[in-house]
Amino acid sequence: MTSSCDAVRPCWYSKKCAEDDAWRPCFYTQRKTEAGGECGVKMAAPMLRRTALGALNAVIKLQRPCSGSAANVTSQYPGLIESHEEFHYVERLIPPTQVPKPPKHTGVTPSGWIPPKDTPPDLPYVVRRSRMHNIPVYTDITHGNRHMTLIRKIEGDIWALEAEVREFLTNLTGKTPATQVNEINNSIRIKGYYDKELQTWLAEKGF
Repeated sequence: MTSSCDAVRPCWYSKKCAEDDAWRPCFYTQRKTEAGGECGVKMAAPMLRRTALGALNAVIKLQRPCSGSAANVTSQYPGLIESHEEFHYVERLIPPTQVPKPPKHTGVTPSGWIPPKDTPPDLPYVVRRSRMHNIPVYTDITHGNRHMTLIRKIEGDIWALEAEVREFLTNLTGKTPATQVNEINNSIRIKGYYDKELQTWLAEKGF
């Protein structure tokens, strides 16, 4: 003999929606008898939706005052003040955009750097200093093991400079080196390493 329904148990289950073919959680209550049999099932999905919507609206209402309260809060700090008198304190912290000019020297410096002459020499060509204020003579290796010397930043008659370079190196080494003139990028290539000799030679000319 079983008694009337006297136990109510909440239960959850998943239900597939026909609109978007997705599974939705549903809720129902189930009454049980003393013998453990089911007395009835009552679907409560609409009630669950109303509960979820009520909780969502409560959260939105709580967030609205927080989002609008920032505009009403008055700051304790004053506004921006533009000061030109104190900018020199900031200017000394900004790194320079170019290498500064070296100080005046009358001869060779202890580091071996030779300053250029105040007036360039009266020659049909000019060799400009690099941005680091050095004579632009470099060494290079091409084709794996071919040693080359490169003179860059040449202006004027580049062929006159090439002839003087060949004459200088011929008197220095006893043989005429192979040279290559590039008029597009204003440079001369010499086969072999002669960077130190050419830097001293050009510095003596006043470049």
